[in-house]
Amino acid sequence: MIRLALLAALALAAPAAAQISAERIKADVQTLASDDFAGRGPGQIGEEKTIKFLAAQFGKAGLAPGGEKGGWFQDVRLIRYDRGPVTAAASVGGTTIPLVAGKDITAASRILGETRLTDAPLVFVGYGIAAPEIGWTGFAGANLKGKVAVFLSNDPDFEAATPGPFGGRTLVYAGRFGAKAEAAFNAGAAAVLVVHETAAASYPWSQVGNGDSLPTFGLDSGTPDANPAGLRGWLHRDTAVELFERAGLDFEALSVAARDGGFVPTPIGSATLSASFSTTATPLVSRNVVALLKGTKHPDETIVYGAHWDANGLADPDATGDRIRNGAVDNATGTATLVEIARAFAAAPKPDRSILFIAYTAEEKGLLGAEWYAAHPLRPLETTVAAFNLDPHVVLGPTRNLDLIGGGRTPLEDDLRRVAQAQGLRVDEETIPEAGWYFRSDHFAFAKKGVPTVYFRAGRDLVTGGLAAGDAGATAYNEARYHQTTDEFDPAWDFTGAAQEGRVAYALGAELANSRRWPGWNDGVEYKAVRDRSAAARRD
Repeated sequence: MIRLALLAALALAAPAAAQISAERIKADVQTLASDDFAGRGPGQIGEEKTIKFLAAQFGKAGLAPGGEKGGWFQDVRLIRYDRGPVTAAASVGGTTIPLVAGKDITAASRILGETRLTDAPLVFVGYGIAAPEIGWTGFAGANLKGKVAVFLSNDPDFEAATPGPFGGRTLVYAGRFGAKAEAAFNAGAAAVLVVHETAAASYPWSQVGNGDSLPTFGLDSGTPDANPAGLRGWLHRDTAVELFERAGLDFEALSVAARDGGFVPTPIGSATLSASFSTTATPLVSRNVVALLKGTKHPDETIVYGAHWDANGLADPDATGDRIRNGAVDNATGTATLVEIARAFAAAPKPDRSILFIAYTAEEKGLLGAEWYAAHPLRPLETTVAAFNLDPHVVLGPTRNLDLIGGGRTPLEDDLRRVAQAQGLRVDEETIPEAGWYFRSDHFAFAKKGVPTVYFRAGRDLVTGGLAAGDAGATAYNEARYHQTTDEFDPAWDFTGAAQEGRVAYALGAELANSRRWPGWNDGVEYKAVRDRSAAARRD
């Protein structure tokens, strides 16, 4: 009977899914990525135009406002941190090495006023991961108080010949920059620097270097941070290698040694860092855009579809004088697909359960819009059935596959494979698991709260050119356009792949919306216990 019900749900979903139009997605991407929207930076001039456009599209589709006070929006309270010019230099072996912000180093701080380091000793802490539960000693026994922790990007299994305690090349959460920085500051470090290596970071130096002078953002909790973090940033690999050499150390050899769980943090000779810059904080309110399709039989139960409307806004001019990082791929593509899925639901018979469509703000600033919603949900998370996320794929045309990001976490992945197969697509494991994409997009805010999520996107096995063409296109985007002024709309783009992704996302959500199923998490997944604690709320 269950299988018959699933087949019936798929049959109902198919006609509406077929209405998802690649051409409408393309038109919306062209609009959102135009210079008129100024790169869709939160708190910048493009925000108001962006959120009004999205609300209008949801309204035209026939959806109801799902935000606060009966409107289309949810306020998201942010703090913008603006940093002034940086003066920085390293000293090693009697030689002073000036460090140029954006070229050799990046720097940010949550200390208001002046952040100053004077001859702070540099300590190489390997991968900077503290995971005693798997025998990884991390900072055990190290005195980091007043020192600069210098660590490698990613986790120890990234370069290992065979899978180790971190499970192979798939990046673990403790290997993310933010997790390492938090651990180092908790251990007393005055500053943290991660050595940038393109493969380990999964993006080139240009992304972090070109964004060095831009504001950073955090959520506004309403109370001042009692222990604000000091200098944190990236160190160019060439600069790091030079410092190690001048200190009489072999960067490569120490990097290999750092893969061992017994690695002991090592002073970089007599090397020290001096730096000075100022930081100011400005509270601001940005907005999530929220639309609702109310269910007929179980309106208090919710399926969430989301995508982040923001890009990186206005920046320093590039070599051509262009200041606008238009975000055509990232994430006008996902946002336009979200709107198109909403149109398909609005045109179909109303589902049993409610559907909530959220265009999040400030994903590029740390998943902040999604984090705010997860902390201040407009509909209870306990009865949120699942959350689907439409973060970008490179626009490459018709595909034969979908990429599953962060697989092995939920039975929803089997449903995804079945629904995709019914549409002539296969589901492949993600191409570069070492990039840690599962932790880098908005669904993660829901997963941490226990809401089942499955994150996928149009794959790279193209109908024309296969994997070779798809990989080449994705690599070219990552190297030259990701988060840059060059992420601009191209009239030649074919959005068939976006429509394919949208149809699968629609069909999977429609199936759940017309069922009594409550998907969960696989045994051993850390989010399962969170979900299990609210099981009583999901009993009929």
